Amino acid sequence: MPEKIGIVGVGRMGANMARRLKDQGYTVAAIYDARGKIAREIAAEVGAEPCKNVAKVTELADVIITVVTDDAAMAEIFPKANKGLLKNAKGKLFINCATLSPKVHVEVEKLAEASGAQSVEACMASSITQAREGTLYLMLGGKRDAYDRAEPILKKLASSMRYIGPAGQAASVKALVNMVMNINTAGLAEGLGLGQSLGLDLAMLREVFSQTGANSRVLQTDGEDMQNRDHSCFFSASHAAKDSGIALSLAKEQKLKLPLATATKDQYDRMVKLGLGELDKSGIAELTFKGRLKK
Repeated sequence: MPEKIGIVGVGRMGANMARRLKDQGYTVAAIYDARGKIAREIAAEVGAEPCKNVAKVTELADVIITVVTDDAAMAEIFPKANKGLLKNAKGKLFINCATLSPKVHVEVEKLAEASGAQSVEACMASSITQAREGTLYLMLGGKRDAYDRAEPILKKLASSMRYIGPAGQAASVKALVNMVMNINTAGLAEGLGLGQSLGLDLAMLREVFSQTGANSRVLQTDGEDMQNRDHSCFFSASHAAKDSGIALSLAKEQKLKLPLATATKDQYDRMVKLGLGELDKSGIAELTFKGRLKK
């Protein structure tokens, strides 16, 4: 009989993962979100119990998937061994999907093991559509036995998975993925913004980029949106700022200077300060296209 699933954090990604697992025959038994109304709505949709605290999720589920915002949110749900999600957690498995600092994943694994539970990091390099369709790309970290237990569930969520190594390593790789993605996004916005200023046809310019060294994945996902100012959120500017910050913290620990990553984070931080943090990361084009940003 498939293990019962609990999900903590049902924003854009978590909600679609819940829907996907229900469609695949899993019992989604428990839902928690800091926004109670959202938790109740998603729980009603997937037939789960909306929980008023995270300990109830652990009580009702065998496997708990967490999709929270940042390190601070993770510390709230895993405050210490045998507290929060880890209350009466013996025998449970935690699959942690948020983009967090590697050291947080290491600490969560220690706390889980002290509570008799298992923990695996499942870092996602995909977006909302892939979460709903079960075609995520996942980078996994943690003890191999925890990964083996999680694998049947993860295969329903992902079309491709890569086991990276011990706790923290998948999170390090994810930080680098997002750092490079953010740099590429900022560079594309500058290229298209300058092209517009020069009076070039942007559809033509995007086609030329796609056939040359200027091509990138973000050209496919964000280029047209930048041109059309369609910044419906799949990956927010605020998350881009946070994730670039994780990579820069790792660089600081290694005594490396990363000027491109630093400049990119400055741009996303500027979006947040301007109240544009909940736009998609493609919204960085609003800072570079002439005439768009109001003084």
